Amino acid sequence: MYVIQSGHVTVLREENGVEVVVGELETGDVVGEMAIFDKQPRSATVRSKGNSRVLTLDKRAFLRRMHEDPSLAYKIMQKMSGTIRRLDEELEQLKRSQK
Repeated sequence: MYVIQSGHVTVLREENGVEVVVGELETGDVVGEMAIFDKQPRSATVRSKGNSRVLTLDKRAFLRRMHEDPSLAYKIMQKMSGTIRRLDEELEQLKRSQK
């Protein structure tokens, strides 16, 4: 898991051999949190836009931080919940456009 301490990054996915921007993140945002929970391959690539400073947390460090500051778990769940809601909305829009 990575915490963006400063700077901006672009989130990219490959579709049909072409990189497509699917999001942008900035200071305070977290990326790679899913890997802490499910150990699945990454679903996107993140690339810095200029100078960025990123804190890396492996599972052990993450669990230690959660023990020290349980509000971190709440923040991560808020972010994941927001992502699920956004993806649900995008999926609904796609379904409507195909009708």
